[in-house]
Amino acid sequence: MPELHSSPTFAQLIQQFFLEHLMQQRNASPRTVAAYRDTMRLLLQFVEQRLHRPPERVALSDLDAPLILEFLNHLEVGRHNSIRSRNLRLAAIRSFLHYAAFRAPESLRTIQQVLAIPTKRYERPLVRFLSRDEICALLDAPDPNTWCGQRDRVMLATLYNTGARVSELIGIRVGDVELDRSPSVRLHGKGRKERAVPLWRSTASQIRLWLRQIGASPEQRLFPNRSGGPMTRTGVTDRLNLAYQAAATRCSGFNARRISPHLVRHATAMHLLQAGVDLTVIALWLGHENPATTHMYIEADLAMKERALSALQAPQSKQRRYRPTDRLLQFLDGL
Repeated sequence: MPELHSSPTFAQLIQQFFLEHLMQQRNASPRTVAAYRDTMRLLLQFVEQRLHRPPERVALSDLDAPLILEFLNHLEVGRHNSIRSRNLRLAAIRSFLHYAAFRAPESLRTIQQVLAIPTKRYERPLVRFLSRDEICALLDAPDPNTWCGQRDRVMLATLYNTGARVSELIGIRVGDVELDRSPSVRLHGKGRKERAVPLWRSTASQIRLWLRQIGASPEQRLFPNRSGGPMTRTGVTDRLNLAYQAAATRCSGFNARRISPHLVRHATAMHLLQAGVDLTVIALWLGHENPATTHMYIEADLAMKERALSALQAPQSKQRRYRPTDRLLQFLDGL
C-alpha cells in the first residue's frame, strides 16, 4: 500500500506560505510580505501569552475563531490599533488560512469558522485637504538659501504636482524623470504598478535646476537626505511640517496644524476636480486601482454640491403634517 503523506505542521505551513505561496507563486512585493510577517509575528506572540506555548509547538487547530477574535480585540484595545488596521491584520490571517485549507484539510472546520469572522465597519470622515492659498504658501516656505531648503522646494512641488504617495515620492530616481519633450515622472506604485505623471513647466524647471546642483546618476534618488541616501517617510513628513509651520507664521489666517504628505495628495485630487478634470483621469493620475475610490473627493467638495443644488429647483408642494392614524403608531412616534 502506498504511504500516506502526513499534513505539514503549523510551523511548516507558515514557512511554505511565505516562501512558496507569497514569494514564488504570487511574487508578492516586499512590502506585502513585511505586512503579513508582522501580522503573524503579533499573532504568535499573542498565542504564546494565551496558551503558554512557544510558537514552534502551536498547532493549526489552536487558531480557532474565539482565539482570533480575542487577538483582534487585543489589537484594538491593548495596542490601540484603528479598526482599519484590525481589518488589515484579519485579511492577512484569512490569506494564510485559505492557503492552509488545501494543505491541512483535517482543520477545515476550524478554518471555515475563522474565515466567517466579518470585517468591522468604521466611520469614514470626509477628506481633508489644503486650499490653493495654503499650497502656494507651503511651496514658498522652504529657505532657498540652504541645501535642504532647495531640496524641499523641489520635493514639495513634485509632491503636489504628481499627487504621489510618500512611498512613491521617496522612491523616485533620477532616471525616472523625463525633462525633454513632454516632461513627466515615472512613479512606482502599489503592487509593482508604474504610472507616468506629466509635470508642469514650473516643476520641470525646478527639477532641471536641482539636477544640475546634485549631479546625480540615473540610479540615485531624486530627493536624497543629507548623507546622500534615500529619505524616509518620517523625514518627508518632518520636512513638510517644518514648511507648513514656517508658512503659518508668515500668512495671517493660516491655521498651524500637523499635516501629512497624504494631505497634499488629497489637495492635488481636489484641485484637479475643481478645475473640471474628469474623475477617471484623476483616478489614473493618483494610481487608484478602483475608480470608485476617487468618488470620495466629490463627497468632500461642498462647492460642487452647492452648484448641483442651485441647478435643481425646489419642488413647489405644500408641506403637510403627518398625523398617525393608529394609537400604536402614536405610541411609537412618541418614543
